[in-house]
Amino acid sequence: MSMSAKQSSHLAWSWALFPLTLFLFPLLIESHPTTISQSFQFIKNLQGCHKGQTIKGLHELKKYLAKFGYLPSQSIPSNDSNNNTEHDDYFDELLESAIKTYQFNYNLNVTGLLDSKTMVNMMMPRCGVPDIVDGRSSMGSGTERRLGSFKLHIVSHYSFFPGAPKWPKSKTHLTYGFVPGVQVIDKQTLRSIFALSFARWKSVSQFTFEETQHYDSADLQIGFFRGDHGDGLPFDGPGNVLAHSFAPTTGVSHFDADETWSTKLARDSPDLESVATHEIGHLIGLGHSSVKSAIMYPVISFGVRKVKLTGDDIKGIHALYNIAWCFLSSSIFSPFPTRCTLYIVRE
Repeated sequence: MSMSAKQSSHLAWSWALFPLTLFLFPLLIESHPTTISQSFQFIKNLQGCHKGQTIKGLHELKKYLAKFGYLPSQSIPSNDSNNNTEHDDYFDELLESAIKTYQFNYNLNVTGLLDSKTMVNMMMPRCGVPDIVDGRSSMGSGTERRLGSFKLHIVSHYSFFPGAPKWPKSKTHLTYGFVPGVQVIDKQTLRSIFALSFARWKSVSQFTFEETQHYDSADLQIGFFRGDHGDGLPFDGPGNVLAHSFAPTTGVSHFDADETWSTKLARDSPDLESVATHEIGHLIGLGHSSVKSAIMYPVISFGVRKVKLTGDDIKGIHALYNIAWCFLSSSIFSPFPTRCTLYIVRE
């Protein structure tokens, strides 16, 4: 082959690979996923089980599904229960239905079987806020949304807390403060990370956020704690539930201090800014989303940085607060979309 022919061939390949390079480049700088939860490792031993079987460890799976809203908590025996363990480890219709709902919410093949993809998803670190609360808040349901006097038929994947609690119309400026707890990183870095996370939600909503040193009177109170920390939702050690937050207008967000929180992308650590951005979504009223790229998706791998709000996140906050928003332009290279300063809120 002549030199010119080789150059032409290389040039053709370069142009063919150019779009692929553009696609892969953000992934290379944004993720190094590796770790799965150590506490959820029991699920690994249950792969392939199905209805009608009795397998040791299924009672732990039932507790997991109850914790995140897929089974009624009263159906799970307490630790000091004298109920027959063999019965607790029986794969019944209720468990099959719960697994199907979980698979639907996470866009998995809905079989009711604990297949490998379902198992891997369950073992990932995640947010502690349930996917379903009182059986009424499901991530994956497509619903008809109303914006003011206009009724829009859209399939949405975001969700709200039961009853769609939100901050009052007059309360658009929210203060936040860091309550005393466990210091996991230096205070200045912590403040900078949360300022960035709050700024992302400010850019797509009517809210403004301001840090205050008077944490006891702040609208939003943020803290890092270990184990049982007094809110009835004890943390479970590193690599499992990363954080949890409460719906408006409670304004409380807790992070597990046993995690090795990362402020720079690290293979074996959760990214603090990613989790902070997710939890702030809860603080202003959003539930979980079934869109994997969304900030409000409840599962995140270690070594992954996910901080850019997606269309689903933005649609969710706009639907909750009845906001008609005008976007002038948006760039994938910019962390925040450009927006109109005019918005309309209708009761």
